[in-house]
Formats: sequence, structure tokens, C-alpha cells
Amino acid sequence: MRDCLRSGLARVTVIALLGLSVGSAELFARDDWAPGIQDLHRLDRLPVLRESTHVASVSSYDRTGGNNDGFGGQFSFVRKEKDGLVLAELTGPGVITRIWTPTPTDDMLEFYFDGEDEPRIQVKFRELFMGTHPSFERPLVGFGAGGFYSYVPLPYKKSCKVFIRAERMQFYQINYATYPEGMVPASFSTSPGAEQRRHIEKAKTLFGSVGTDISAYAVPEGGRVERMTSRATLKEGQTVTVFDADRPGRIVGIRMGPAEALVGKKRDIVLRAYWDGDTEPAILSPAGDFFGYAWGEPATKSLMVGTADGVNYCYFPMPFDRSGRIELSTEQGLDGPRTIEVEVLFVPVARKSHEGKFYALWRRENPTTKGKPFTFIETNGRGHLVGFVQQSQGLESGNTYFFEGDDQTTIDGELVIHGTGSEDFYNGGWYDVPGRWETRRSFVLSGCLAYKKHLGRTGAYRICLGDAYAYRKSILQTIEHAPTNNDLLNDYCGLTCLYSQERPTCEFVLPAPEAREVTDPTRIVFATWWNVPIYSFSLRNATLTKAGQTFDGREVRYLSMRAKDHGTFGPHSISFTCELPAAGTYRVSLDVVRGPEQGKVQLFRDEVPVGPAVDLYAEEPQPAQGQYVGTLDLEQGPNNLMFKIVGKNENAKGLGLDLTNIICEKVQ
Repeated sequence: MRDCLRSGLARVTVIALLGLSVGSAELFARDDWAPGIQDLHRLDRLPVLRESTHVASVSSYDRTGGNNDGFGGQFSFVRKEKDGLVLAELTGPGVITRIWTPTPTDDMLEFYFDGEDEPRIQVKFRELFMGTHPSFERPLVGFGAGGFYSYVPLPYKKSCKVFIRAERMQFYQINYATYPEGMVPASFSTSPGAEQRRHIEKAKTLFGSVGTDISAYAVPEGGRVERMTSRATLKEGQTVTVFDADRPGRIVGIRMGPAEALVGKKRDIVLRAYWDGDTEPAILSPAGDFFGYAWGEPATKSLMVGTADGVNYCYFPMPFDRSGRIELSTEQGLDGPRTIEVEVLFVPVARKSHEGKFYALWRRENPTTKGKPFTFIETNGRGHLVGFVQQSQGLESGNTYFFEGDDQTTIDGELVIHGTGSEDFYNGGWYDVPGRWETRRSFVLSGCLAYKKHLGRTGAYRICLGDAYAYRKSILQTIEHAPTNNDLLNDYCGLTCLYSQERPTCEFVLPAPEAREVTDPTRIVFATWWNVPIYSFSLRNATLTKAGQTFDGREVRYLSMRAKDHGTFGPHSISFTCELPAAGTYRVSLDVVRGPEQGKVQLFRDEVPVGPAVDLYAEEPQPAQGQYVGTLDLEQGPNNLMFKIVGKNENAKGLGLDLTNIICEKVQ
């Protein structure tokens, strides 16, 4: 049933009619708009339908359909010239909106504008992203999670050639948009005038405001903010209205808290928004996932959407013609009531004819379809895509190879963007490599939601401002779920945010509640040969190395412990931190390499053995899988599993442990 938040549950109330903050009159004084730097701070213009005639990218993707998207460099240029490689050759008028690479070098990168014989910009490729060059200032450029990115717009009136003085290039992407004649008034200048400098400083200030209230940037000229607050107790099987306006206007901010109220793997609290009396929702998503949650918990802190200080926020402007309504619905079986407070920032300025309405669609493919990429959205009409959130999980623990898949964008029937790898689409790089794409990281417009190899799980988000994917007739946005041919089956969820002139033609439907739930693997493989945290090992007389051997043509890699005599506190030991997705009883086993130098290994808890001592001796080295060592009750989250070398076979030549995997299989 519907609870309209009458007194007692907190009715929707206009708390205050607010003018803009100090300095905001100057902030939004009308000036001549042109594509480029203004796209990075004029959030009031984000709903405006783009006038670009062509949106595309140049990248190093493998033209043969393989996975050599930059490793070998065969496809990492458009042509060779004396002394180097042409990375892009663009015809204007247009704007380069994004440059990305995970493989920067100290080679000189040059930008030639409008047919000039001399480069207008010269910068070492690596320094383009460091913030040390006067034309590429932080936080409009940056790096992290394995990737290096620049959002500094580079407009050109006639043409732009991007050239690197190097014999070899690897991974890169250059996004650009082409415009009608006269819309790009001037090419990029290394000495910006006062007006251009003013826009640059505004963009830098906005980019430095992640996690704060940036709604003032989305208020149109003459607009004033009304803050509407509500408080509700969400109970199972109910719908509550948290915003309801029967007049023209636009939402410039939504805040919901506490964030804990939307936490949960069931995804059973649903956010819906309706514009102008439409019976079908414009926003349809599990509420947490709309704010960038991943696998049931907060994971995003971007400029436009995320969670900060325990409060969820969204600052995508949402204009409508006559009315707007936002609802939260709960499914049967909700785990107890949840109290939530909502603040909506409303401006009574109606949608303009050249603006699109805001839509957000959540989709899940579980499993994905063999031979077909995951589809974020496929729709006809006119609009532009401005945001993506992706949660990806393999059906096999310990494997995230699916993230080799490329993003592909088909606009108005033409494939115009072909990426180089899933994490690359999100400004990252080198997933599964320590120190790069391995932990949750949030940046201004992109980030990694998590990387958990043992769960076969990773995800990411990307916000598009100047680099929005504009279309006039249709768009198809997909991402592969395997290195080639989409031949791996996985569990993929995707949220797509867009502005559209008319309602998108794709279907807005959520899966049934049971089909939305996070699926945790019950058999978790911890690859000790790769990157499982070691909590401790013997304080003396022991060494650790990583090694590998080939058996029947297959390489087996392992963590090798070699010990002698005794440790400081008795038998030699090693303890690993193993993170589990759920509490329960787990059967623990090991994949090892038996051999003449191996000892007897036993699982301990609280200095008490919990399983058999397994003799790993063999006359010749040989792999052995599934060696049972015990059953334990373990907690959700990190658990320290300790293994001791309690002795050795009489024929063994040492106290060794060559360990490939720890397997925890949930039995109840």
C-alpha cells in the first residue's frame, strides 16, 4: 500500500525557500556558451540536448577481434610518420573530451591544431596526467587504479593531430565530439584569456568538491532552491512517496540517509521516479544501486552520485514539465523496518524545450548470454548517456578474466567507440595487478567499486560530462563479458543514466525480487600464488618465495615456504587472511604440490588442531588438489586461517609447504 507520509511518518515539507549561495549570481551569470571547458562546470546545461554531429573515439583496440588491445602495439596508431606515430587525426570543428592510458611514457606528445606545422602543445605523455603542465591542471587530470586520464577539453576549429615521438605505443583512448560550423569559436589556447581562465577555475573548483553539496552548479539562471525534506519508516510491502510536486520545475539534488538504511544483498528497496504523469517510471533501480552501491553496500563517492559521511547523494539535474514524484518501495520479507530521511532540492524552473528528461535504468543478466555482450541500454530517440555503474561477477571463484571484455558504443547505427578492456572504460587499468586495479577507489568521474579475485567479483562507475555519449536517432551501449567472443558466462548488473528528449523506447522492468539478490559464491578459492594477504608466518628459520613448475604441459604456480628446525613458538606456521562473503560453516581444503621436501600440514585455531595432519611427501613433485584440512565456523569478512607444519615423513628431506590455493566451501 502507499503511505503518503502524512503526519507521524513525516510529510513532505518545504523547509526553506533559499536563494543561491554567496557568489552564485556571478557563478551562473549568462555568457556565450561554447562546447569545451564550460561542459565541465555548467551542470545547469547537463540536460541540454547536445548539438554535436558526431561522437566517437580513437583507441588501440584489436582490429582483428582478438584481445591484443595494446599489448603489442600493432593497433596503437592510425599511421606512422617520420620520428613517431599519429595517434589521432581529427577533422573539425570539434573537441577532444577525454584522453586515457594505463601505459604512459616519457615520450613527447604533440598536438597540432588547424593544420599548423608546429605543435601548439608539447608535453611528455606521462606529465600530461601529473598536473605539472600549465595546460593540464589537476583535478581536471589525474591517475589512480592503474589508469591515467585527462578531461581537459581541447577544442579545434579545423583539425587536430595527436602525435607521439616514439617507436612504440601501447594502450590509449581519445574521445572527441564534432560540431556544426561556427559552434567552436576558437581552437585551444595555451595562454587562455580572462574569460577562459574564469571557466577553468570554476571547473577545477567543482572537480575539487566531491562529496559536498554541488547543487548550486545545476541551478539555471533566475532559479531559487526549495529544500523539501521527509522522514519515513520503510516497512515490508509498502510504498512511500518522498517527493511530490504538482508544478513545473527541476530537481537539482537528492540526499538520503542514513546510508545504512539501504544496505543489503536482497536489493529489496526500490527507487522509482515519475515525470509529468507518466505511468511508467523514469528512474527504476534498487535504491542502493542507484547511489552506486555494489553487492549491497556503499561503494561510490563521485562528483555526481555516491555516498559521503553516511549519506547518499545524487546531483544529476532532473527537469520536468508539469509534475515529479519519487517513491521508495519495499518488497515482502524486508529485514525489519528502516527509517530514512530524504532531502530533495527543487527549483521551480520548468524543463526547456531543448532539454531532455533524466532517466536511470538498472539491468541484470544472470547469466549473460554466450556470444552476445551485456547490454546497458538500447534505445531510439535523441539524447545523451551521462553515467554507468557496473557490477560484474564470474560464476567461478578466483577468476575475473571476463574483465578483458571491451565496451562498444553504436550511435545512430554506426559503431563509433570500441574500448580496450572493461576497467579501461572506467579510467582504470591492469585489473588483478597489485598496486593498480585491486581495491575500492573513487575519483571525480570514475572509480573501482571493488576487486575481489577470490569472489570472481569486480565493478566500476563512470560519469560523463564533456564526454557524454550524444545520439540523435539511436544508441546501443554494450560491454563484453570475455576476452573474445563473449564466451564466458557471468552475472552482470548495470545502471545507465541518460537524458532523453522522449521516453526511451527500451523496457523499464526490474527482475523479480529473488532474481535481484546478490549471489555469493559458496566455494571460494584463495590463490596464494598470486595475492592473498599473509597475516603472519614464522618469526625465524623460515622463508617464503613464489615459484612454479610445469606438469603435463601445464604450469602450476605456488607460494613456497621452506623452514628448518623450529619456529619461535613451536612448529612453523603461516596464517592467511581469507575474506568470506557470508558467515557459515566451511570445509577447508588445499591445492598443493607434493614432493620430497614437503612436511605435514595441519589447520589450527586457538592453538588447537581442527583437522588431520596431511602428509605432503612424495618421491617426485606432483600437484595434488582438494587436500582436506578441517571444517570451521567462519565469519562474514576477514578470517585468519593458520596452517602449521607439524612434522615430516621419515623420508622427507625438509619442512616445506608449496601451496597453490586455499579452498573454503560453505556447507551450511
